[in-house]
Amino acid sequence: MSNALDITDSTFEAEVLNSSVPVVVDFWAPWCGPCRKLGPVLDEIAEELKDKIKIVKVNTDENLKTAKEYSIIGLPSLLVFKNGQPVERLVGLMPKSSILSNIEKHL
Repeated sequence: MSNALDITDSTFEAEVLNSSVPVVVDFWAPWCGPCRKLGPVLDEIAEELKDKIKIVKVNTDENLKTAKEYSIIGLPSLLVFKNGQPVERLVGLMPKSSILSNIEKHL
């Protein structure tokens, strides 16, 4: 079971922009191989940092409005939001240690 919450264009504001904790948004698509490899890594991070952050997933094929609004052109793309603002952008498959170090500086 995934520790990341699937969200949509209609739930993005409530789950991300209005969140009281930093949010990592995973922009992905079902056809994206690296996205599928990143999923379990994000689940581990979500479990390890569950009291400090929230991790959500946005399927870019089904939620074009949000993907376009944040200029998502490469998948997978991770955006870290703090206080409703994007503060970090990570594009492509990368090691868990790199993802963690980029997230932790915003906690």
